[in-house]
Amino acid sequence: MTGVITDACIKCKHMDCVEVCPVDAFYEGENMLVISPLECVDCGCCVEACPVDAIVFNTEPRAKPWLELNAKYSTLWPNVTFDGGQTPDDADQFRSVSGKFERYFSPNPGEGDIGSPVRPARTSACNRCDGETILGKMMRMIWGFWR
Repeated sequence: MTGVITDACIKCKHMDCVEVCPVDAFYEGENMLVISPLECVDCGCCVEACPVDAIVFNTEPRAKPWLELNAKYSTLWPNVTFDGGQTPDDADQFRSVSGKFERYFSPNPGEGDIGSPVRPARTSACNRCDGETILGKMMRMIWGFWR
């Protein structure tokens, strides 16, 4: 069950979800975020962290219109791995606005992590899930091989 960002993120772009993602599967547009379905490990941390209920699992009916958008723009926009102050100052004014996609969506990329300090790669999953990242598995495999 991959996480999918819906139009509720447009003009809000809170970064709580990015901060808890164990695999850095978020990509930043000018005024919203998307999740890469190829990188998401289905842990659900981002769903719980989103303050505007903009993230749902791909199995929910509300996700269907946004699956393709997330897949497409996660290949076009820059990766974002931490909160660098990207949330707009007026985000709370757009929290419950309807029809945001038609009125405000921008295909333009955001800044991502460019010019910001990069967080070190994580080798384990977040505290809420039992999974392990691919990097963590590789490190464990390599470490075990060299012992």
